Amino acid sequence: MSVLALIAAAALAAPAAAADVSSLQPGDAAVGSAGPLAFGPDGILFVGDTANATIWALDTGDREPGSALVAIEDVGQKIAALLGVLAADVAINDMAVNPISGRAYLSVSRGQGPDATPVVVRTGSAGALEALSLKDIPHSSVSLGNAPSEEATDRRGRSLRREAITDLHYLDGKLFVAGLSNEEFASKLRSVAFPFTEADGGTSVEIYHASHGAWETRSPVRTFVPYEIRKQAHLLAAYTCTPLVSFPVDELEPGTKVVGKTIAELGNRNRPLDMVVYRKDGGDYLLMSNSSRGVMRMSTAGIQDLGAITEQVEETAGLAYETLAEFQGVEQLDRLGDQHALLLVRAEDGTADLTTIPLP
Repeated sequence: MSVLALIAAAALAAPAAAADVSSLQPGDAAVGSAGPLAFGPDGILFVGDTANATIWALDTGDREPGSALVAIEDVGQKIAALLGVLAADVAINDMAVNPISGRAYLSVSRGQGPDATPVVVRTGSAGALEALSLKDIPHSSVSLGNAPSEEATDRRGRSLRREAITDLHYLDGKLFVAGLSNEEFASKLRSVAFPFTEADGGTSVEIYHASHGAWETRSPVRTFVPYEIRKQAHLLAAYTCTPLVSFPVDELEPGTKVVGKTIAELGNRNRPLDMVVYRKDGGDYLLMSNSSRGVMRMSTAGIQDLGAITEQVEETAGLAYETLAEFQGVEQLDRLGDQHALLLVRAEDGTADLTTIPLP
């Protein structure tokens, strides 16, 4: 498969056979929390439910081709008005664009704390928003049997269950899932066949954390994308503080342990938030949003020749990046067709906008 073909499969999934939708049965989807999102075939939306350690497949019915650019100012306030709550009671957890229709989907928490209600909100025409009803919707689900318990916390007292699912991507009939397990080597990458049957225990992944100067098995992948290197499918995965690591997909066998190849250290005291891959002017690029280091653009030229980083790095090393200073406060991003990206941008006053930009 060519690089372009893999990118198309990962980020611009074309409609698949109707059998994918027919595997979903109508009923009420008892989603406990709405976290990471990803699209599969036929407008099927995958939702990571960390509260229940479950992945949901929802038939959105959204299969009408479209390409309208999205621009919604103060989207948090508009979602709050739609749901009948204050803007302070709305948290936007993730965003994904349906590659068929171009509509944006947002996973939202309505309310605060353990009583927050999960909601999936999507864009419509002329800046309209609507909630995707979870009542009587064709769906299926699969549970992650070795997820952290609801009581488990890290050394800072933060919930480990919330890290059971950190990111999702669909590729070639499988949903790839990053997150933590309850095992000693906690960091996992799973590949779950769709239509769902059951989820295996996943692959334990180990990386060299260059800014820490240590091998790491307990920190989860924060965001990842499929990408082809030397005609072989890989996952490019980013971690907090901020190593970028490649994993060959065919090595991600359940019950095994895989050591990833650290190909970049992008700077400490930072958390990667979201990442996409795209092609422009004959070259392939990664675009990554970060908590404290802005938006980075990285050319993948020569990625196949990079050596593994196995010694401590004080600043940055490996795959080079440039910081795009014109983009500030980008929390989420996704591709919108071949030439644009959709951004969720947080202003200093706390308001958030959905805005479309040409891919840089």
